[in-house]
Amino acid sequence: MTCSTSKTAWQPLLPCAMALLWTAPLSAQVEAVANLDPIVITANRTAQTADQTLASVTVIDRAEIDRRQSKTMVDILRGLPGVATSSSGGPGQPTSVFLRGTESDHTLVLIDGIKVGSATIGSTPWQNIPTDQIERIEVVRGPRSSLYGSEAIGGVIQIFTRRGRAGPLTPRLSLGAGSYNTIRTNGGLSVGNERGWLDANLGFEQSAGFNACNGEPFVGGCFVDEPDDDGYTNKNGGVSGGWRFSDQFSLEADFLRSEGSVDYDGSLFAGNRNETLLQVARLQAKAQPVDAWTSTFDVGRSWDKSRVFFNDQFLNRFDTRRDRLGWQNDIQLGAAQQLTLGIDYQRDEVTTKPTFAEDSRDNTGVYGQYLGRFGPADLQLSLRQDDDSQFGGHGTGNAALGYTLANGLRLTASYGTAFKAPTFNELYYPGFGNPDLEPEQSWSAELGLSGAHPWGRWAANLYQTDMDDLIATTLVAPNLYLPENVDRSRIRGLELWTTAELGGWIMDANLTLLDPRNESSGPNQGNLLPRRPEQTFRLDADRQLGRIGVGASLFVSGRRFDDAANRTRLDGFSLIDLRADYAFSDALRLQARVENLFDEDYETVAYYNQPGRTLMLTLLYQP
Repeated sequence: MTCSTSKTAWQPLLPCAMALLWTAPLSAQVEAVANLDPIVITANRTAQTADQTLASVTVIDRAEIDRRQSKTMVDILRGLPGVATSSSGGPGQPTSVFLRGTESDHTLVLIDGIKVGSATIGSTPWQNIPTDQIERIEVVRGPRSSLYGSEAIGGVIQIFTRRGRAGPLTPRLSLGAGSYNTIRTNGGLSVGNERGWLDANLGFEQSAGFNACNGEPFVGGCFVDEPDDDGYTNKNGGVSGGWRFSDQFSLEADFLRSEGSVDYDGSLFAGNRNETLLQVARLQAKAQPVDAWTSTFDVGRSWDKSRVFFNDQFLNRFDTRRDRLGWQNDIQLGAAQQLTLGIDYQRDEVTTKPTFAEDSRDNTGVYGQYLGRFGPADLQLSLRQDDDSQFGGHGTGNAALGYTLANGLRLTASYGTAFKAPTFNELYYPGFGNPDLEPEQSWSAELGLSGAHPWGRWAANLYQTDMDDLIATTLVAPNLYLPENVDRSRIRGLELWTTAELGGWIMDANLTLLDPRNESSGPNQGNLLPRRPEQTFRLDADRQLGRIGVGASLFVSGRRFDDAANRTRLDGFSLIDLRADYAFSDALRLQARVENLFDEDYETVAYYNQPGRTLMLTLLYQP
């Protein structure tokens, strides 16, 4: 299969699209793929299989992360249906995720059900999320504000940390070394039985890195010329446990901490070193007073802290603390109908230098959802009302319908609204904030078709999202720029996905075609939104040959532009990764991975370098 890129938005990868949906026999040894549907919680806040939910969902579990030897969140998410990423340099540098072409802060990110990220700039510290502590990731595409409130315009990405396994106390250990003087170590313990479980984990990573930015003073990028290696260090740990006291009552607790330190090319004003902290804690109690009623109570807190230095001189700090209380009730109305009623409370507090006029806010959200199955038809309806101490009330809703045809094909259709509350920087940053801002709003419609072929499953989703009241910086007076609700955008996309098992090869391929347009009046009207590629394609193939496992990944990205004016073009690129492992026993294996095999020179942010060809060796002990 050959997939090329060009300047035309919808033409480059059409051959790949046809190949995804009409896979031809490649071997006489074709075997059927077991239909093991993963359980999804994030899509509807209740447990369903991936086939049952009416949302477009991707689940990445621990086995897949290990098989593909993924070491960063970018590597895990890059090329998934509807997902685009950009990074400002190498290890530990800031990373953005664009879900279905929406803004990088239009994706709600949860760790074990707790919202994470900065309330000042609205970003998620993807680069500081330790992949060794992840049990699974659920990526839900499409609006989910009707269940979660602010930020879920493009969708929701939820990360679940490791859970203890049933059995005696079991250790695990990984030791890795690779290019850029990178070392990685991780160790953990797990234990469990029919009543409870416990898992603990510690990790460390260090890399000398490379020059993050080829900046030019007064021109672009980091605006400085500082050609040195920008290193990264991360220390992380986590613990989680649960205990079922009876069939009617259980408790769970989770804690994750990740400390990072990264060098970057900067100045006395922006700094050149950042020390960060990501920390999440949660306690959940679940009760089932009667068979038809399950009541869940959550309390949690997340911390996002940043300390900025220039040549070891302290410059600034940006700290966010988010507290959450949640009460959810799932009521079975019958064998195929369920009603969910809940209430969320969140309090955000920030500490900065200089101080803001307001440094805290509260939000209370009340939501309800109905799920019903009527023969071949499935229905999902949800409504939510949020009341925020800063911007007032805001209502959202979602409706979805699915229908399974006699031949096994499934048709889905959905429509939903969503919103994004302004950040503290946009509201109150001294000399810049605008306290009169309103939430950004969106309306999304989607059509889907899915089914099975002789070697696996496939799905296609077509969608459009219109966004209004987008916040942009505008000139409101001579030499005075303020954020205002002035921008609009329209995003159209097509996602194609298939899995197959061909001749012993486990294959997963997906293609995204995206047309993200600026619809605001002015000189940028009709331009592509920045840093979103028009086409992305990913193909993963893995095979086990006795004690030896081999695999490869192909990622193809179309062009993107770095700016709203579309003057700075970032060319498309292709990356090939190879991996192999050897099992000395069921518990001990040696892994090797080569990333960017052909040493492709590319950018996802103008002036910022990306890793060249790299090698990583890992010794993994995991009974």
